[in-house]
Amino acid sequence: MALSLADKLVVAISSRALFDFEEENRVFETGDLQAYEALQRERLTVPARPGVAFALIRKLLALNTSAHRVEVAILSRSDPISGLRAFSSCREHGLAIERGVFTRGRPPFGYLKPLNASLFLSANHGDVRDALAAGFPAARVLPESATMASRYPDEIRIAFDGDAVLFSDEAEQIFQRDGLRAFVSHERDNRELPLAVGPLKPLLEALHRLQKLADEASPMRIRTALVTARSAPAHERAIRTLMAWNIEIDEAMFLGGLDKGAFLREFEPDFFFDDQIRHCESARAVTATGHVASGIVNAS
Repeated sequence: MALSLADKLVVAISSRALFDFEEENRVFETGDLQAYEALQRERLTVPARPGVAFALIRKLLALNTSAHRVEVAILSRSDPISGLRAFSSCREHGLAIERGVFTRGRPPFGYLKPLNASLFLSANHGDVRDALAAGFPAARVLPESATMASRYPDEIRIAFDGDAVLFSDEAEQIFQRDGLRAFVSHERDNRELPLAVGPLKPLLEALHRLQKLADEASPMRIRTALVTARSAPAHERAIRTLMAWNIEIDEAMFLGGLDKGAFLREFEPDFFFDDQIRHCESARAVTATGHVASGIVNAS
């Protein structure tokens, strides 16, 4: 019988999102592929330093102690020889990652389907846009993001924006077109009508399933948060949408336009997802951050 990843939370991640390959990437971006590959060959025995998403991946893999529920695969534009360094760095850091696809410069997002990916994390803007357009949950990690020294080593903490991330951007379109008053009125009038699915809803759903499967033998727990610019009365439709999906979240922050960074500093997520780059800029000073380039605010 062929192996299947259908029952797993599968995270596909670029080598640059997992490890600090910023120096190597600057050579790659010059277009001199030979120089890049030569540099990676020189450093085959030098373990790469942890990157932006490293802490999140390490914690997710810790869920596999009692049962194999999470699969992580490297999905990279690097060449296969550079892949040797990525895998050896995984081994040196104790990351149980066994699968990888290395495309030597070609867009890799097409391999998300056979991997059955629940999330794609990459530092490449184009690859993330392509993945989102193809219907896969994806975010561009910001390599400059801070990595929080968490007080919660036994919890995976993930925070999500709402509109254009967990939910569709239908309400955001009204806000952009007609302003705040029209947005609030529309959301109040439609409070019992669930919002359409956003790009990262499948990820939240997968995390919720893992929360329900957690047992006493597991060394890791999952805690989720909704961190949104919505405020009352527009909060109600967001909560009712989650109820309609039969998904529970642990914390909800309705900030009414307040800066999200200060609240994220208190929640201490291992990762935060938002569609608006201004919120990502605030968040990345606090924690690892991913930009979800979807919806009307990213249309251009």
